[in-house]
Amino acid sequence: MKELAPIALTIGEPGGIGPELALKAWLRRKKDALPPFFLIAPLHLLKQAVAENTLDVPLKAISTPQEACSVFNDALPVLEITNPGIEVITGIASSKTASVVIESITKAVHLATTGEAAALVTNPIQKSALYEAGFNHPGHTEFLADLAGPGTLPVMMLANSKLRVVPLTIHIAIKDVPKQLTTDLIIERCRITHQSLQNGFGIAAPRLAIAGLNPHAGEDGAMGTEEKTVMEPAIEQLRREGINVIGPLPADTMFHEEARANYDVALCPYHDQALIPVKTLDFHGGVNVTLGLPFIRTSPDHGTALDIAGKGIARPDSLIAALRMAAEMATKSLATGA
Repeated sequence: MKELAPIALTIGEPGGIGPELALKAWLRRKKDALPPFFLIAPLHLLKQAVAENTLDVPLKAISTPQEACSVFNDALPVLEITNPGIEVITGIASSKTASVVIESITKAVHLATTGEAAALVTNPIQKSALYEAGFNHPGHTEFLADLAGPGTLPVMMLANSKLRVVPLTIHIAIKDVPKQLTTDLIIERCRITHQSLQNGFGIAAPRLAIAGLNPHAGEDGAMGTEEKTVMEPAIEQLRREGINVIGPLPADTMFHEEARANYDVALCPYHDQALIPVKTLDFHGGVNVTLGLPFIRTSPDHGTALDIAGKGIARPDSLIAALRMAAEMATKSLATGA
């Protein structure tokens, strides 16, 4: 089998904890058996992070991703963005660094698309600072989908060692969920999830479980009708396509240990219904995976944490989990030829 290329890691918000996490992840490369990765960033910003967090991390500038593998054991490889005029005040997000954030992401996508990087892992961004600089995408994932090309439909999945979840709707008000939760949307997201579990996770026959929208999954229409009118038709269509789907299930009884043994992923109508159980089960080990892209993308399941940046206390667990999951997905994709 072809040797796995190194993983591209973006800088994220330079004033946040992204640089610190990258340094700490490299320090744990042997303990956590991390795959070779390289950081796309201005070298002087990484030197600043090393000094501020008093971390003993040697840095090595590389000119191509291929160099990362030979460098990784002895130094953190940095594919440099040459922008010496950019200054960062740790703990403060600034629109002045937006060009670095965007270039890091754009370059990582290019390298993942061409195969020079096995996958990309993205550090968290501060959207408010990017908006101030003219960024016109709703968020990180939408920007990645735009870079991937027309017709790309990204699907968010949160995963840890105990649970995988997909929120069918994401950052919208609860009152808007019933309007957005359509039969077609459920079918579309289930198809993408099913294929991604096969190609990226090596699950030959994925088992999907769909949570009901209403208490007790509507209790046969007594507490809401969306389960019967919207969700059941979607499930019937998916079963006709040969996809193993169960539900709609009462959300209050589908996340305990015995129930989780019956499915590989839970799809939930709204954001918190999906994210509360996965974060409760393993808060620090959660990974954000974007399904439906033509490349592998994972991310830590947290934000920029400006309030603790530069204090040396940020935990790299989620980034480490994201790097490992990206490598595992890339390895399985190579094996399946996806």
